[in-house]
Amino acid sequence: MNKKERLVAAIENGTVIDHIPAEKTYQVVALLGLDKLTTPVTIGNYFESRLVGRKGIIKVSDKFFSNEEISRLSVVAPKVVLNIIKDYEVVEKKTVETPDEIRGIVKCNNPSCITNNEPMETVFNVVDKEHGIIKCRYCDKEQEINKVTLC
Repeated sequence: MNKKERLVAAIENGTVIDHIPAEKTYQVVALLGLDKLTTPVTIGNYFESRLVGRKGIIKVSDKFFSNEEISRLSVVAPKVVLNIIKDYEVVEKKTVETPDEIRGIVKCNNPSCITNNEPMETVFNVVDKEHGIIKCRYCDKEQEINKVTLC
């Protein structure tokens, strides 16, 4: 696609989060705290995509995400693509991968778990990346990553 045909304006410097499943776009906005930024953020949703059917895309000017922020993304939208933009050009592409461990992002769905009864960070081990199964380090309860509640 040539730059004049883009549905969403190009950015000079920043990050484009692409191939977000359309129903997850606003979860990504919330998870990354994009509503609190003072730099331009463009959100597009329900664009056609050969990869995911309908997709969301978010362009964040003058923001480059840390590895921790990127791993948070993997909880709601694994396999999204981050395009790092400098001087209107893509200088790097990263596909978000689910890490082996998820800290402080997801609540345990076991009401008796110590993490729901004491002020402490949750820690989950990813036991099956393909099927999205995570396991609480404290109570050993397994849950599906696509059905979690975020902290």
